[in-house]
Amino acid sequence: MRALVRDLHRARPGIFWTDLLATSLIGWGAFTGAAMLRPFSPAMALCVVVAALALYRSLCFLHEITHQNQRTLPGFETAWNLLAGYPLLMPSFVYVGVHQGHHKLSTYGTSQDPEYLPFAQNSRMTAVFALEAFFIPAALLIRLLLLTPIGFLWPRFERWLIVCLSSLTMNVRYRREATAELTGKVRRHSAAVFLAWAALVGLAADGRLPWRIFAIWFVVTGLASFVNTLRTLGAHAYESVGEPLDRMGQLIDSIDTPGAGWTELWAPVGLRYHALHHYFPGIPYHNLPEAYRRLTSALPVGAHYRRMSSPSLPHSLRTLYQKGLRACQ
Repeated sequence: MRALVRDLHRARPGIFWTDLLATSLIGWGAFTGAAMLRPFSPAMALCVVVAALALYRSLCFLHEITHQNQRTLPGFETAWNLLAGYPLLMPSFVYVGVHQGHHKLSTYGTSQDPEYLPFAQNSRMTAVFALEAFFIPAALLIRLLLLTPIGFLWPRFERWLIVCLSSLTMNVRYRREATAELTGKVRRHSAAVFLAWAALVGLAADGRLPWRIFAIWFVVTGLASFVNTLRTLGAHAYESVGEPLDRMGQLIDSIDTPGAGWTELWAPVGLRYHALHHYFPGIPYHNLPEAYRRLTSALPVGAHYRRMSSPSLPHSLRTLYQKGLRACQ
């Protein structure tokens, strides 16, 4: 398998930058259109949907940032924060340094995995997790706009925020180490987010921005969060019993959904090739389709590898939920 994709590990910065800039332009353009159009009109609703899907794609570049380095994409993380992270209350520190624990052989599928829960053992957990997605925007508002200034004034509380509430995780028991480097990074990004949003609130209070942009923001981020939650549930079989898995074990417990063109809407930036990504986490998103084609076409590799593919997201979600139902009986 490694020999088949050895030449596909190099990232092409031009593709990254063009994709991020174009996607963000479309997303914020649609967002602006939604704010200017008549409330609750069909045109406004269409702009909200386009904004949600486009900005969701922009957000998903954070996954690639965690697997690339500054030498590969200099300045990309900073640009991403300005275009997506700060305005959508998702600064890069919530994921960079956290997501890596989802790939480590010693932690994947265990209680130390930040992005894994035993959904295959509990259908109720799956349903609750999906519905919780709509509350994520409110949680981000509280964490980054209300709790941040308290942390600046109260060092002990700030340390608790960094350890317990500075990670985008599924596993609520996950804890970070509040190193000096991480503390400085969280402070800088949190201050930037707080000041930027304080300026927006000030403009709205002064009558130079309509207050409804915050309601539109809430709807757009809520939709993006829900789509991402469904994608996450369809990314794995979630059958780990809590013991560490090797690279092949991760592959078997993960799911590819190559699908058709619309699949790119709910699993953008290479996320539809999730099983492939777990086996080759260093392959940049723009090379994953070619890597998938090579692996599925090769014999005898292809015959075995296709078992990790799902025909659709609804199929994966239905399968996961039914496994949870059987486990609860």
